[in-house]
Amino acid sequence: MDLDTLLNQPESKTLEFKRDLSSLTPILKTIVAFANTAGGILIIGRSAEGVISGIKDVFKSEETLANSISDSIRPSILPEIEIATKEGKDLIIVKVPHWRAPFYLKSEGIPNGVYIRLGSTSRPAGPELIAELQRSMIALSFDQNPLPDLPKEALDLELAADAFRNVGKKINEEKLRTLGALTTAAHRVVPSIGGMILFGKKSEREKALLDTRIRCARFQGDSKTIILDRLELEGPILDAIHEVPKFISRNTRLAAQINGMRRKDVPEYPPVAIREALINALAHSDYSLKGSHIQIAIYSNRLEIQSPGMLPFGFTLEDLKAGVSRVRNRVIARVFHELELMEEWGSGYKRILETCHEGGYSEPKWEELGNCIRVTFYPHPQTQLPRASTDDIIHTHRNLPPSNKKRPFRHKPELLEAEIELLSLFKQSKCLPFREISKKTKSALSERMIHYYLAKLKKKGLLSSKGKGRATVWQKKPQK
Repeated sequence: MDLDTLLNQPESKTLEFKRDLSSLTPILKTIVAFANTAGGILIIGRSAEGVISGIKDVFKSEETLANSISDSIRPSILPEIEIATKEGKDLIIVKVPHWRAPFYLKSEGIPNGVYIRLGSTSRPAGPELIAELQRSMIALSFDQNPLPDLPKEALDLELAADAFRNVGKKINEEKLRTLGALTTAAHRVVPSIGGMILFGKKSEREKALLDTRIRCARFQGDSKTIILDRLELEGPILDAIHEVPKFISRNTRLAAQINGMRRKDVPEYPPVAIREALINALAHSDYSLKGSHIQIAIYSNRLEIQSPGMLPFGFTLEDLKAGVSRVRNRVIARVFHELELMEEWGSGYKRILETCHEGGYSEPKWEELGNCIRVTFYPHPQTQLPRASTDDIIHTHRNLPPSNKKRPFRHKPELLEAEIELLSLFKQSKCLPFREISKKTKSALSERMIHYYLAKLKKKGLLSSKGKGRATVWQKKPQK
């Protein structure tokens, strides 16, 4: 990425700006956090607000910074330090790769001096993340650890056998050891953490203090104020693959799509993509985080699947979208692969996108929000049920009750939520060009779908238009 592009980017997990070198400690914390998390670029001489102030005596400043990095960070770290000029002002660019080690500030030591990136900030790692950093050094995932206080009988072998029988395979103790669900500790065969998460008996799982709850909720409206339905799963995570889709199905809508003499049901959210995102959450959640759970939240305008844990160290959202695979839980991933739940490594994101595009759904949104990952799905336009009539639109959008004034009876065309939103844009202006309508529309609608709903409003006699394509000007028709 060239300098101009970098300078026009916002601060992120892998990019930060500092105005100058007047305070070295925050700069050193950022370098440590980059090295521990996923690498990154630090540009000194530009403020977070975008003002390029430059660095005076840039060569002396570069030497000071290099010496501070060498003296203050352990283990020793060697980032690339470059000098560049923008608008006649000198900048220092520090490129920090990701290394497998808990790097820390020498003056603060371990654990206080270990920093990671959460979003666009550098924060102390905390004991659980430091433990994950240390595991990454020896390529050991959390779910591979043995549970030496439990016998191998803590695994529900019937549950495991049923799961493998469903895909035409058999399972035995040797196979469970190969997959890592069983391991050894002090010359004994014992369950691994991953084995207990997948097949553990409830009483034994509680003894191991493994909390793998999955919480589902259906909320009224677009906030968490009122819960209409809920489901909490406490058993092995394989239960979620069957039970969560049932919960989603009973709390979402179906639309009918008529093609000739055939009727096709259109779900509010794409089932295949939802299942793929759910499996991804189950396989890649950070189960070492106490009190954190996978959450499925259904609102009136979106569905969210949120899993605990930031992206694995050395991994970014860009890597995810590029199809790069980084396995956090090796035992769970191996079992899912054997059960044909994860067929191709790194293909989940692409498959979700393709499924949404083919079904006419908006593209889902992926976010790394501090110490969790969230995928947000948006409803299919055809599943938006009628909400109001034309006469009550203005009252609905102002959150006022419909007028009780008696009116002569006449047919009132039913409107979908998207049509109501588009029609409400004409409250301030009787005439709007398409580009203005597209800009003001808050719903996750593509331009194609906006054109579709505008055409429906025109057919209902509520709008008229002049022109073609993006040059079209739309006008609200007066109602008799």
